[in-house]
Amino acid sequence: MEAKKRKKLEAGGWKIGGAAEFLELTPDEARFIELKIALSESLRAERTRQGVTQAALARQLGSSQSRVAKMEAGDPSVTVDLLLKALLTLGVTKKQLAKIIC
Repeated sequence: MEAKKRKKLEAGGWKIGGAAEFLELTPDEARFIELKIALSESLRAERTRQGVTQAALARQLGSSQSRVAKMEAGDPSVTVDLLLKALLTLGVTKKQLAKIIC
């Protein structure tokens, strides 16, 4: 945000902060959410890089296309283990997973 805009908002009584602060997340909770987002984004990137459709990946996982869409959108109902399973199904290696996580 531009400094000028920030000053104007703060002068009007607005408080500027991040999502973690707004949601009152602990540092551990914020890191966990960042991890899930990184896994979701990596899943979409890898799936599209390989030219695999959401429906095809869903069949491989024994799931539905809408569930894969939720996985890629970072839906809070999606578990980390499902994201990892999907990435492994696409052939992502442990070394590649380490890069995503770190």
